[in-house]
Amino acid sequence: MAISDGAALNRWRLVLGKQAEGELSLNDLRLSRMDDALDFLYGREAGADVRKGGTGASSPTVAHWLSEVRKLFPQETAEVLQRHALDRYQLTELLAEREVLERLEPNQALLETVLSLKHMMKGSVLDTARRIVDKVVRQLMEQMEQQVRSSSLGKLDRSSRSPVRSIRNLDFKRTIRENLSHYDTVNSRLMLEKVHFNGRIKRYNPWQVILCVDESGSMLSSVIHSAVMAGIFAKMPMLDTKLVIFDTSVVDLSGFVDDPVQALMSIQLGGGTDIAGALRYCESLITKPHRTMVVLVSDLCEGGPRQNLYGVSRDIVESGAKLIALTALDENAAPAYDRTVGQALADLGAWVGAMTPAKLADFMAQVMRQ
Repeated sequence: MAISDGAALNRWRLVLGKQAEGELSLNDLRLSRMDDALDFLYGREAGADVRKGGTGASSPTVAHWLSEVRKLFPQETAEVLQRHALDRYQLTELLAEREVLERLEPNQALLETVLSLKHMMKGSVLDTARRIVDKVVRQLMEQMEQQVRSSSLGKLDRSSRSPVRSIRNLDFKRTIRENLSHYDTVNSRLMLEKVHFNGRIKRYNPWQVILCVDESGSMLSSVIHSAVMAGIFAKMPMLDTKLVIFDTSVVDLSGFVDDPVQALMSIQLGGGTDIAGALRYCESLITKPHRTMVVLVSDLCEGGPRQNLYGVSRDIVESGAKLIALTALDENAAPAYDRTVGQALADLGAWVGAMTPAKLADFMAQVMRQ
């Protein structure tokens, strides 16, 4: 290996760890962050800075570490690191106790961590995790709803956002569904903490919006924002909103479109990616093509034959529906996606790019005005 082979030297430096810091240096900020993340975990092998589970000081560090790992490493590598952390170093203790979870600051980084590890949680820990999801989602919804109201789409929606609270407008199904956790088994009574009402405004010839969201681990931030946006769209009478998530299977969460918390708690991160199959399902939901937007949120890394993806995309576009392929939907809108597939979809007539939620709302309003 030539000494000038910088990439190879960097790989060896990451493998050898901080003990080789004197001989091999890392001058790149991203590589330094990767080095810190690896040292946090594997430094335990050398007995360096061992953080014991259950202490208040280390808990936020673990949450930050998990967030960094997802951002810095490929999905397969991130899964290996997470598995080592959970199995070899027993870091599950930090996220497996209700008291520890309650001490963590509710924010999006913690939300992403909870969604990644919720399949390992049970009982009171899972209940606490759900409350964290609920709190962070409420914060995001308040922030994003404000942005949507200020957008062109918000100006198009002149409907009332405060339905009359009467027994005539009571939403029985949603009220029962969201209060099942408060069922009093002793007295056989359902305790109502939240009561939901339907709006009185009749939807007249609404636009159909089908959010088709890739639930692979690399898309987690976009999945969160997509679920929240679906909840915001569901409140707008001029929009008929559907929410579909997929990996190699397709799950229609349209029944929870007005409940982002339940939608997020239903996702299964990871697995393969069959974008063509998901779009084919979404195509079956289209009832009025010329008043339909299919919003695909994906990194466009198709697991199956690309020709299948191109075929269904062409069918959707030729039907008259608008196909919007968002390679990222979050506040950063920093996409990492398959550019070859993106260009091919654009050539077929799809709009391809990354957007913040506010930009998506403006874009949708522009489409609806055409």
